[in-house]
Amino acid sequence: MIRIRFIATDQSHQDIETATDQSLMKAAVDANVKGIEADCGGTLTCATCHVMVDAPWTEKLPPASPDELDMLDFAASPVQPTSRLSCQIRLTPELDGLVVHLPASQH
Repeated sequence: MIRIRFIATDQSHQDIETATDQSLMKAAVDANVKGIEADCGGTLTCATCHVMVDAPWTEKLPPASPDELDMLDFAASPVQPTSRLSCQIRLTPELDGLVVHLPASQH
């Protein structure tokens, strides 16, 4: 099990504990994290699971694929340098303590 913190725009946060070997989006949906809509269910056909990864954690993630970068163009909130689609982040033990920020809106 690993811990993940989701921080909303008002700086409130939700901490979850979840299993590895699944996507960040799946973990968020299963934990009812407000702010992760995941309309496409993780098929990389929407941008409603947009998150901004806290800077220290970006180095622990593989780079975004060209398809992920293209889909981020459809994000409802402004994309930041640390923006990712949570459906494309695979949870591993190395991500224990991961911190991500939620955008103001997914729609």
